[in-house]
Amino acid sequence: MDVMTRIDIPHATKRSSGKVREIFDTGGDELVIVTTDRISAFDVVLPDPIPSKGHVLNQLSLFWFNKTASLVTNHVLSSNVSDYPEAFRDDPKLRGRSMLVKKATALPVECIVRGYLSGSGWKEYCQSGSLSGISLPGGLRESDRLPEPIFTPSTKAEIGQHDENIDMKTAADLVGEDLIEEVREVSLKIYTMASEYALEKGIIIADTKFEFGLINEDLVFIDEAITPDSSRFWLKKTYVPGGPQASFDKQFVRDYLETLDWDKTPPGPTLPEEIIAKTSAKYLAAFEMLTGTALKMG
Repeated sequence: MDVMTRIDIPHATKRSSGKVREIFDTGGDELVIVTTDRISAFDVVLPDPIPSKGHVLNQLSLFWFNKTASLVTNHVLSSNVSDYPEAFRDDPKLRGRSMLVKKATALPVECIVRGYLSGSGWKEYCQSGSLSGISLPGGLRESDRLPEPIFTPSTKAEIGQHDENIDMKTAADLVGEDLIEEVREVSLKIYTMASEYALEKGIIIADTKFEFGLINEDLVFIDEAITPDSSRFWLKKTYVPGGPQASFDKQFVRDYLETLDWDKTPPGPTLPEEIIAKTSAKYLAAFEMLTGTALKMG
């Protein structure tokens, strides 16, 4: 199966190359975002791509952007390559793994909503009994459902650096008090709607990370939406609180990496074929369960 680790498009200007996405400037008010098959863990891009991953992330994001459009405006203009500017129309590699979007000024915070106690949230709770400055009841177990979803912002790390959880006051210092409150409210609305929908499909969204930007001072949902890269997906039928859960996301890769003697700094270690294949299968399964459709590879 063909995989993509990078892409260059003749006569098009590459604006940036992130952990997973390549972003091209159209020369106007639009960008073309291409989702590769790269995978990162602990903020380090690993050397091995995951087959189908870019298509899953792109198409699942489009699914959620469409589903949340009544809650918040998003930046998507089209995912039909024939609608793209001329420089992008003839590249078949863009089909299924790209989208044409409006330019936005990204906010300098990651917008995380947690509905369950896991990951760095569990570690913070064990140390302080709180999450992002919000006190929680005592006696909670790992993977317990929280009394209500919590908005826990974090900093945005450069490649090779680590995000840091911050409280609302620190987030307000970065973007403004009124704006971070609007972001919190919208994030909780999106999470509540998406988690209820996903639960009906057999998946628990334990937590998820959103990105927002501004277009003409209006808040806009950008980047990716509720994917296995930006979320923690658990299988509802095997969920048992009190420890880690079987995941349908890149936590599977993180768990493997935790067994290695690696200091979580670049370069990342190579992945065994078995881990690559299982990760690809998990991403595909999550997509099919949530959307009820087969992935389009071209």
